[in-house]
Amino acid sequence: MCGIVGAHDLREQRTLSGERLWRMAASLQHRGPDDCFAWAAKGIAMATQRLSIQDIEHGRQPISDVSGRVWASQNGEIFNASELRSELTLQGHCFRSHCDTEIWPALYVAKGVDAFERVRGQFAVAIWDSADRTLLLARDRIGICPLYYTVADGMLLWASEIKGLLASGLITAEADLAGLDHVFSLFAAGTQRTAFRNIYSLWPGHYVRVQRGALRVHRYWDLNFPKAGEERVVESESRLVDELSACLSTAVTRRFASDGPVASYLSGGLDSTLIVGMAKALRPAQSMTAFSVGFDGAGPDERPRSVRSAALLGAELEVLIPTPLQILQTLPRVITAVEGPIMDTANACLLLLAERVAARGFKVVLTGEGADEAMGGYVWHKTARLLQALAGLHRSIPDWLRSGLSWLATPGTPQPVFGNHFGALRPSLLDLYEPLSRARWLLYSDAMAEAVRDHNPFTELDILPDRMKHWAPLHQSLYLEYKLMLPGHLLLGKGDRVSMHSGVEARYPFLDEDFVSFASNLSPRYKLRGLREKWLLRELAARVLPKEIANPPKSMFKANPLCLLGPTPRWIDQLVSSESLQRTGYFSVPKVHHEQSLQRLLPASVPRRFVVDGSYTTMVMTQLWHHLFLGGGLCELPSWSAPHPQPDHPFLFIGQSHAV
Repeated sequence: MCGIVGAHDLREQRTLSGERLWRMAASLQHRGPDDCFAWAAKGIAMATQRLSIQDIEHGRQPISDVSGRVWASQNGEIFNASELRSELTLQGHCFRSHCDTEIWPALYVAKGVDAFERVRGQFAVAIWDSADRTLLLARDRIGICPLYYTVADGMLLWASEIKGLLASGLITAEADLAGLDHVFSLFAAGTQRTAFRNIYSLWPGHYVRVQRGALRVHRYWDLNFPKAGEERVVESESRLVDELSACLSTAVTRRFASDGPVASYLSGGLDSTLIVGMAKALRPAQSMTAFSVGFDGAGPDERPRSVRSAALLGAELEVLIPTPLQILQTLPRVITAVEGPIMDTANACLLLLAERVAARGFKVVLTGEGADEAMGGYVWHKTARLLQALAGLHRSIPDWLRSGLSWLATPGTPQPVFGNHFGALRPSLLDLYEPLSRARWLLYSDAMAEAVRDHNPFTELDILPDRMKHWAPLHQSLYLEYKLMLPGHLLLGKGDRVSMHSGVEARYPFLDEDFVSFASNLSPRYKLRGLREKWLLRELAARVLPKEIANPPKSMFKANPLCLLGPTPRWIDQLVSSESLQRTGYFSVPKVHHEQSLQRLLPASVPRRFVVDGSYTTMVMTQLWHHLFLGGGLCELPSWSAPHPQPDHPFLFIGQSHAV
């Protein structure tokens, strides 16, 4: 992957200055530390901080077709580049490198906007067609690679990270209260709205077209499921396992495309263990290095399983064991990377793990993210089945249980209404979001509560309830996971942003387009059978993994919440001081201090602690985010600032520069 930035004057009269463009690119140097190049013409400027993974010598970006008509700058990888290059060559297109980014100009000339559907990979790309003066910004189907944009002073600016936009000097960082509320409501960042006012994330599976000053967002792909009862059912389940094996083998093989070595994460759980097992089976002569996280008091320790799995699979394992204090000390870098509040301290562990991967000389790492969303791996799907069974005894029992939990954990808080967005549907994920989201009212100031009282975050997601109503209940929830938790939490805070902070590209075999299509068409019986999650995946594991590690219990990688980590650094106390809380205005001083006292009095197992501890972590991280990006002054930590141009900065233009 790389870091891409750019600017387009909507009136096509001005070109962003080379100094501003350099500052935008330099703010993303961590994403692409290997080189930086730019291209500019009247009205358009593009730059790329490159992480060299394929065709290291000739893969400079931005890059054009041989005619110079179409220019492209890409963050990510095209995994079917070889097939596309062969197809386009037969059609008469010429290529000067083996860099996959060079595919984009030729593919766009051949297919127009249908090019996005043809690509298999993880990408965020900017394409400029100088012939018809059209700019396209596009993002991969699932949302692995980030892309942000804003309009300032008549210019459309884009960047792989928000820091690139702020570094332009054309915009001022301001809080978007609804964007902050989105995180507290759904514990994931928005896939369009961000924590910054007037800065937007491009939805996964969408592209922006800008022509003659008009900006329009278009969907080119959406996840789909068959109608309930019409899902794929097979006579031979053994043959279905064969199909899954072939599909996943292709997905893993595609993600080994690299001129350097490829490592893997290994937690000892089913998903990452299966990826390492298949990688070893596909490349038996190649050594495999795996990385894992263990805890000594900072969270549930998965070391015994990861060590055993690595030994049985013949992989070298390197284990990171962060202390509670290391986790706390890493959080400022996490928020700088993520550019918004988080609720999961495990993000810090993954940032530290990516640093370890980079220190060992790896630029690419495989990970098992995406299997739970494809195969029904989360616990709330089982909870939904249990509630359905209880409803058979009395239809009101599920509502009684939900009300009882709310009374115990968050008494006196308003009943969430965002589930109304789905009409008569009730995806099982709501049983997680509704109680957790109520905790925010126990922390918000009166002004914040009033500002977001009518905010419904589901209206800002790319979700189509009219389609969902035709699907099986399990598939309705899987759709939400793909739309919300996967891109807004796992791929952002635990994926791209913490791995690319160290110049490490994470690749996801379970998010391969063909695997997602294969899984989505299957009947729910192959995903959740009884109360056994990921049934078909476990059948495959039984074939390809040693018996001792083929059927591990489901667990979620997590570290302890903020209030259970210590010793507490001084800057955290400063962030939640009365002065700092009053200065930001998001949170009530008495409410925050009341929750702090309850944390000292109540055991972590009681419902209130279970529900509120995550929101408390998010509250502290919101204060930290405000300090880092909105002017500082809340604690002793330095705030973020854009890099300053150097007289001899190594910034080279490819082609002609018209910057003014």
